Amino acid sequence: MQTSNQLIPYYALELDNPQHNKKVKQKKNKKNINKNKKTKYEEIKNKVKDFILKYYYILIISLPFILIDIITKILGYKIHFYGIFRLVPCLFTLTYIILMVGISLFLEKKKGKIVYTIFFILAFALFITNNIYYSMTNTFFDFSLIMLAGEGSDYFMDAILNCNIWVYISSVVIIISYIFGLKQFKERKKTDLKKIIKVFFLFLILHLITPLFLGKPNDALTWSTWRNPRNIYINFNDNNKSMMVSGIYEYSVRNFYITFIKAKKTDNEEDITFLEEEYNKEEENYQTSYTGKFKDKNVIFLQLEGTDNWLITKEDTPTLYNMMNNSINFTNHFSYYNGGGSTFNSEFAVNTGFITPLSYTQNAYSFNKNSFPYSLAKLLKNENYSVNAFHMNDGEYYSRATNYKNWGYDNYYGLKELGTYKDDAYTLDRELILNETFKEKMFSEEKFADYIITYSGHLPFTTEKGVCKKLVTEDILKEQGLEELPSDYVLPTMSEEDCARRQAKETDYMVELLINTLTEKNLIDNTVIVVFTDHYLYTLSDQTILDKYKDTSNNLINHTPFFIWDNGNTKKKVTSVTSQLNILPTIINLLGLEYHPNYYIGKDALNGSYNGIVFFSDYSWYDGNVYVDGGAVTNNKYIDQVSLEDKNYYINYIIRKNDLTLKYNYFKKISTSKDKEV
Repeated sequence: MQTSNQLIPYYALELDNPQHNKKVKQKKNKKNINKNKKTKYEEIKNKVKDFILKYYYILIISLPFILIDIITKILGYKIHFYGIFRLVPCLFTLTYIILMVGISLFLEKKKGKIVYTIFFILAFALFITNNIYYSMTNTFFDFSLIMLAGEGSDYFMDAILNCNIWVYISSVVIIISYIFGLKQFKERKKTDLKKIIKVFFLFLILHLITPLFLGKPNDALTWSTWRNPRNIYINFNDNNKSMMVSGIYEYSVRNFYITFIKAKKTDNEEDITFLEEEYNKEEENYQTSYTGKFKDKNVIFLQLEGTDNWLITKEDTPTLYNMMNNSINFTNHFSYYNGGGSTFNSEFAVNTGFITPLSYTQNAYSFNKNSFPYSLAKLLKNENYSVNAFHMNDGEYYSRATNYKNWGYDNYYGLKELGTYKDDAYTLDRELILNETFKEKMFSEEKFADYIITYSGHLPFTTEKGVCKKLVTEDILKEQGLEELPSDYVLPTMSEEDCARRQAKETDYMVELLINTLTEKNLIDNTVIVVFTDHYLYTLSDQTILDKYKDTSNNLINHTPFFIWDNGNTKKKVTSVTSQLNILPTIINLLGLEYHPNYYIGKDALNGSYNGIVFFSDYSWYDGNVYVDGGAVTNNKYIDQVSLEDKNYYINYIIRKNDLTLKYNYFKKISTSKDKEV
C-alpha cells in the first residue's frame, strides 16, 4: 500500500504537468512548421528549377540582345548619369527583347530563325556603329550623321582600325551567343498569330508605361531642365545622356524617329513671342576703346584643324608660338565639340554668331537655306571687302559651297577642285599658299577678308597613311638626297603624339609662308590675322596623350587657342572665358563695323561689361571659376546661390534664343520687316 509521502517518479509528474505538455506541443508544432517550411521551400525551389529547365532556352535566345545593351553601357565609360543596372533603361531593353524574341519564337520554326537573325543583325549593327563611333569621339552615334557619310567615309577604316579592342572582343562573345541562341529554337510547325499579337500589345503597354518612371519634365529655363531624365528623353538633347536613360534599343529607335520621321512642329506662339521680345529689346552700347582699332585693315581668319594648345610650342610650331605671344591672346578660350561635324560647327559659329542647336539633332545641311543678313561676310561686304573662303576639300564637303554662299562669301575655293595634283599632296597646308592660283585669289589689291581652313592636323596620326606618312617620307627623302624611296622601304613607326606634332609643324610652315607672302606684297602692316582652332584633338585613339596635356575630367578639355595678331603691334592677355561665339562680335568691333550686339549669342570679349561664360554640348557651363553640370558646381569652387541660379538661368536663356532663332529662321522675318520699312 502506497503511503501519502511516497516518492512519485519524475516522469509521472511531467505527464501530469500542464506546463510541460504545452512546451512539448510547441516543440512539435515548431518542428512541423519547419518541416512544412522546408517542404514549401523545396516545392518552390523545384518549381523554379522546373521553370528554368523548361524555359532556359528563352534566356539563351535573349542573351545576345542583353549583352549588346550591357556591354554598350560598360564601354561608354564616360556616361555616369545612369548606371548599368538602373531600372528605366533596363525596362526599355526588356520591352524590345520581349518584342524581338517573342515574335521570333511564335513564328514557324524556319521563319522564326530568319526573323531572329534579322533582329540580331540590326541590333549588332547598332552595337558596332555606336561603339566604334564612341571609341573615337566619346559620344554615341547619331542618325543625322548619315547625311555626313561622304565626309566621314575617308576616315571610316581608320576608325575601325583604331577602335577600342574590347569592342571586337565583345563582338566575338555576342556572335557566339547568337549562334547558341539560334540552336535553341524548338520545333514549331505553325505560326501562332494570336500569341504574336499578345506579344506586340505587351510591348506597347510596357513601352508606354516605362517613360513614366523617369518622372515629370521640368519647365523651360530651369537649372535642371537638361539634367532631368524626362527632359532628356523627350528632347533628345544629348546623345550620351539619352543613351543613359534609354538603353541602346530605345535610344536608336527614338534617334531614328526624331531624325527622319518626326514632323516639323508648327510655330509655337510662346516661342515667337519670346523671339519678338528678344529682338526688339533696346540695343546696348557696343562702343569701347578698341572700337575701330583695325578699321579698314585686311583680315585673315585662320581656322586650324585640331591644333590643340599643347601643340603650340616654341620647338614644334615657332611661328604660331611667336604670334600667340605677341597678340591679343584669349587664354581662356573654348571650342564647341559636338562629335561629328565639329569642324563645321566652328565655321558656323564664327560666321553666323550662332551654334548649331543643341536641343535637337542637327548637322551641316540643316540651315543652308536660313537667312543670315548679319553674318560676318555680309557685314564685311557692306564695307567693300572682297570676301573669300579657302580649304583643301571640295565644295560638297559639309555643303560648304552652299553654306558659304548663303553666308555672303564671294567664292568658296577648294584646293582639291583645281585638279592639278597627281596624288593627295593638296592635303599639305603649305599648298594653300604655294599654289599660284590660290595665292592670286587670296591676296587682292583691294580690301580683302579671307577665311582659310587648314587640314594637315587631321587624323590619321600614323606613318602608314595620310599626312604623317607623306611628311615623314618627305623628311627621309631630304635627309638621304633621294627623289623617291625604294618600293620595299619600310617607314619608321611613330607614335600618335609624334605624328600630331609633325602635322602641326606642317600647319605652322603654312602660316610662315603666309606671313612671308604678306610681307613680300607689303600687306603685313595692313593685315590682321585671327587665329583659332576648330576643336581639341579628340581624334587621337590613344586617350592617354590627352590625359597628359589636358584636363580630361569634363568639358574643359575643349580648351583651345584663340588670338588676334596685327604684326605684333598689339599685345594683350585676355583671361575672360570665350568661345567661338565671341569671335564675330569681337573682330567686327575691332574693324569698326556697325552691328547689332543683340543679334548674336556671343558678346565682344574686349568690352569691359562682358562677363565671360561658355556653355557646352551637354549644357554644362564654365565662367572661369566654377564648372557647373546639371545646375550644380562640380569642381569644388565657390559661388553664392543667387549668382549660381542667375547664371543657370542665363545659360538656358541664351540656348533657347540660339535654338529658336535657327529653328524658326527668325532673321528672315527680321530682314523682311526691315525691307518693308525701307
